[in-house]
Amino acid sequence: MRVRPAFPVILAAAALASAALSQQPTRHQQILQLVDQHAAHFSATSKTIWDYAEVGYQEDKSSALLQRELQAAGFRVQAGVADEPTAFVATFGQGEPIIGILGEFDALPGLSQAALPDRTPVAADAPGHGCGHNLLGSGAALAAVALKEYMEQNRISGTLRYFGTPAEEGGDGKIYMIRAGLFRDVDVVLHWHPSSENGVQNGGMLAINGARFLFHGVAAHAALAPDRGRSALDSVMLMGTGLEFLREHIPSNSRIHYTITNGGAAPNVVPDTAELYLYARNPSLTVLTGIWERILKISQGAALMTETTLDVKELSGDANLLPNDALAKLAQRNLEEVGGFRYTAEEKRFAEALQKSLPPGGAGPLDSTALVKPLRSPDPNAAAASTDVGDVSWNVPTIGFETATFVPGVVAHTWQATASAGMSIGQKGMIVAAKALAATGADLFSNRQLVLDAKADFRRQLEGKAYQSVIPPGQKPLLNYRKK
Repeated sequence: MRVRPAFPVILAAAALASAALSQQPTRHQQILQLVDQHAAHFSATSKTIWDYAEVGYQEDKSSALLQRELQAAGFRVQAGVADEPTAFVATFGQGEPIIGILGEFDALPGLSQAALPDRTPVAADAPGHGCGHNLLGSGAALAAVALKEYMEQNRISGTLRYFGTPAEEGGDGKIYMIRAGLFRDVDVVLHWHPSSENGVQNGGMLAINGARFLFHGVAAHAALAPDRGRSALDSVMLMGTGLEFLREHIPSNSRIHYTITNGGAAPNVVPDTAELYLYARNPSLTVLTGIWERILKISQGAALMTETTLDVKELSGDANLLPNDALAKLAQRNLEEVGGFRYTAEEKRFAEALQKSLPPGGAGPLDSTALVKPLRSPDPNAAAASTDVGDVSWNVPTIGFETATFVPGVVAHTWQATASAGMSIGQKGMIVAAKALAATGADLFSNRQLVLDAKADFRRQLEGKAYQSVIPPGQKPLLNYRKK
């Protein structure tokens, strides 16, 4: 009996195996599918946090909700870290690399707004998510849960950490977490922020220092015995005058803004206390340090001229974002692969109605939500805000995304941003961010060379620079800073 060769059978089996392999999802397809599976749940989570609208260091319910979600998904949660009751770290896995994802969840005072296209506060003078941090924290958690499941399904080693960071809006929550050593062993940190467009945030933002300058004088009757008085208000006004003269002699891309929070009690009483609350900003942490030294000299000079004394208190400060070109290229590829989104007819009607409230020429094209901006180097003269993510970027290789959660033309810290963040437009942008974060995290876990490249670029970016925060080493988190 003649035995037929097995070679054709082997070829047929190999062909079937190859066909099956070709039908298996790629790494990114798999991770994006996992994000989609959890998207509706975390969209609802974002809406719940939007309803809570808790300001910095008071985000008890928002923080607790995210902790429960991550714990239910299999993360180990350490709560109340860095002397911050609402800060936490959620961890999955073990070993290297260690990849972190940042989450924020604080609201802004006075920006309460219903998810409607006209000015309709939910409650008068109440907080609202005018910076979209309800989306930020929930979207980052969505990415973390999807990435954790991807690691399990593919038996990928390494450690994934979600950092629940409170009080980004002026409370410097991440700086105290850095000082507590929570980022010391992290290899790469990923983050994102709501915006009106889609892009990679490679560096940029403004370094910021802030403080309250409290002058102490001597009270006296302003008509009967003014010579006995030493006016703290005079000190504040002289400091303000000095600051205005200073503007001519600092880089033009600097910002100094201040308010008088205490100017005295009555015109006929020489004020024995007065306070000026000030922020100073510059695109460079190093340049800002020099400007801040001059501001301090002006405050001391004002006290000297008026024979008053000075307390500089509640010091705060954030660094600018340090770029990482290696991570930026990876992030840009992934965001372009994910792409943006388009409005439904209902969302388009909402957006068009809301854009009527914007200044003339302020509205952007609605189809821009489907586009991704090209990768660019940060412009030191561009208008920008500040964030304590900057301090993280000076300690760990860091890259971030911005995605179109706000109606085009809407800027953060407005009621229009609160409205966008509370409905499907914001939630769609959040899902885009979660996909970009998760895909980038999957790449970093699967290709250790990407982590090494990020670290090499981090060292290059730090050459000749030194990280120094204006916050005194022994200062504790200012948990009541919004109650002043």
